[in-house]
Amino acid sequence: MRKSLLALAATGLAFALTACGSPSSGNNTSAGSSDSAKASGTLTLWADETRIEGFNAIGESFQKATGVKLEVVQKPTEDVRTDFIAQAPSGAGPDLIVGANDWVGSLVKNGVVAPVELGDKADGFSDAARKAFTSEGTLYGVPYAVENIALVRNNALAKETPATFDELIAQGKQLTPDHPVLIQQGDKGDAYHLYPVQSSFGAPLFKPDTTEIGMKGEAGEKFAAYIKKLTNEGVLSESIGGDQAKQAFLDGKSPYIITGPWWTGEFTKAGLDISVLPVPSAGGQPSAPFVGVQGVYLSSYSKNALLANQFLDYMAGDEAQKILQEKGGRLPALKSAAAAVTDPVLKGFEAAGESGQALPATITTMDAVWSHWGSAELSILRGEDPVATWQQMIANVEDALAKD
Repeated sequence: MRKSLLALAATGLAFALTACGSPSSGNNTSAGSSDSAKASGTLTLWADETRIEGFNAIGESFQKATGVKLEVVQKPTEDVRTDFIAQAPSGAGPDLIVGANDWVGSLVKNGVVAPVELGDKADGFSDAARKAFTSEGTLYGVPYAVENIALVRNNALAKETPATFDELIAQGKQLTPDHPVLIQQGDKGDAYHLYPVQSSFGAPLFKPDTTEIGMKGEAGEKFAAYIKKLTNEGVLSESIGGDQAKQAFLDGKSPYIITGPWWTGEFTKAGLDISVLPVPSAGGQPSAPFVGVQGVYLSSYSKNALLANQFLDYMAGDEAQKILQEKGGRLPALKSAAAAVTDPVLKGFEAAGESGQALPATITTMDAVWSHWGSAELSILRGEDPVATWQQMIANVEDALAKD
């Protein structure tokens, strides 16, 4: 729900390469070796609702260039990976899926994705983009976009943004008392969208360049207490999930929303004048959102490896990356395509991600980590003791990581 490449590299983001399981070798694919001869056949690709438009456009362009049809199937975000892992071994799954780099660990562990060779096109991507899809030295996807969340401002409601999060809340309550700032939570919590606020307390998920918990102890507990404050201020509510937050912002019910580039296209199409800014600090340190990379994975059970190779080769080029940037509103992962972007909204996300932290990629138990983390924040929101709840969450997370 969950990523410019030059900015990513400059921050020194480190991607952990600790996935369990051995890579599948049955469909080792060279994305840089495909020829340009016209072919025939059909590839099936799964994408979620935020990417469907872009990949439909990619399919049309790819078919014109190669003769190969791309059948794009829309799946709910939460179903793409789980359904793929369940269906791929039986041959019922797609040839390709679109997803975030933090899927690498579980997909490799389950043996459902094939290695990819970028060949001479690899140099077109930064080290950070390639490492995002790398496990134990092997690449498992072709990256196409970098994304992170930021503070999006409705310029019709607010012209200037305060320097601290508390000041932002005070301003927001004067402008739109019911929703001073929108941060989606829902009935399962949402640690991802709260993370820029959390990290400003000096409580990162992991300490730099390690998988040692960094949100343990006093800094994390101070943030836990701040969750309660945000609830009391009317900022956080389990009734405000992603769709509700988006609609409230579209309806002009808040000057601010913390979100990613996947919704800004809807905002601008609706006629909103928006600016994208770094999230102001709540805890005294710079806010640091997670920075992730999106890409295309190849099924190790695909019966169309040669055609899939042509598609992956196409995905590693400027044309495909530009189409996806225009349709999906995300900064391209290819350096040449990213350098050509002038859109101020994307530049705003780039600036907000300069202090960002790498989205954990190859930890196979991250699903459990997210679950414990979000549930604890939701419990605090519902009135549970912040410190005791946070401490129990840390213990649960450490247990989950010990099983990786």
